[in-house]
Amino acid sequence: MGRVTERRRVIRVRDGAVSTRPDTLVAEEPLEIRLNGKPLAITMRTPGDDFALAAGFLVSEGVLGSAEELRSIVYCAGAQADGSNTYNVVDVSTAPGVVLPDITLERNVYTTSSCGLCGKASLDAVRTTARWPIDDATGTDHGNGSAPPFRIDPELLAVLPDRLRAAQRVFDRTGGLHAAALFTGDGELLDVREDVGRHNAVDKLVGRALQDGRLPLARTILLVSGRASFELAQKAVMAGIPMLAAVSAPSSLAVDLAAESGLTLVGFLRGTSMNVYAGDHRIALQATAGQG
Repeated sequence: MGRVTERRRVIRVRDGAVSTRPDTLVAEEPLEIRLNGKPLAITMRTPGDDFALAAGFLVSEGVLGSAEELRSIVYCAGAQADGSNTYNVVDVSTAPGVVLPDITLERNVYTTSSCGLCGKASLDAVRTTARWPIDDATGTDHGNGSAPPFRIDPELLAVLPDRLRAAQRVFDRTGGLHAAALFTGDGELLDVREDVGRHNAVDKLVGRALQDGRLPLARTILLVSGRASFELAQKAVMAGIPMLAAVSAPSSLAVDLAAESGLTLVGFLRGTSMNVYAGDHRIALQATAGQG
């Protein structure tokens, strides 16, 4: 297996003083995802949680929605000259009867660590492939009666970035990783994943949830360490997550998708400050909100 971190020699300059020292860097390697033996996509990622990454990617593509639809994920091919395996190729086999959308099968793409979508999707594509209406997560408990509305106090949201940061173990050594965390409505940390690509970190979260039979992820909060781009909003919607919060800015298309799908989107979540761009009905705001 590839290592999560690697060591490199650097020249360090501090206040005019020059020295050499080893530095710890986050590893970045390509991962080829095959679907039933057919090459589908290549993404640059931090090695580790590769099976969850592949599963989560296929959730966001609308291919998988439950553990029963996933037959197996295995490492394959990709041997080096000396015969050792690179562990950079995975093949996902789906269960019989799983419908494979043409848009996915025709999309043999390369995705970078900063862009998980590469211009492929549109708002219409997400609307037509999403399995779970996001608004279902606000009040109905899947046939078990009426659940309380999913509403979060701003004070609770404000402490989540610190909880995420405290759980970033590899970031402490490298300073070069994005992170995604899943919280309950009470602020309990359910899972956290790190990766050089922000969309990969989310895929690893969602993929693990699929493998554990926990989709849809209703009544949860997805927190990301960077900006809220369209592909991250898409992945939240496809996993049935009702709230996406980011410590940085959202994109205009992410806001459009959130508004159309019912996703609550929070940006610039820093301390007690935040901007609510869509789905404010899930945020327990004071009556004075919007004044001034």
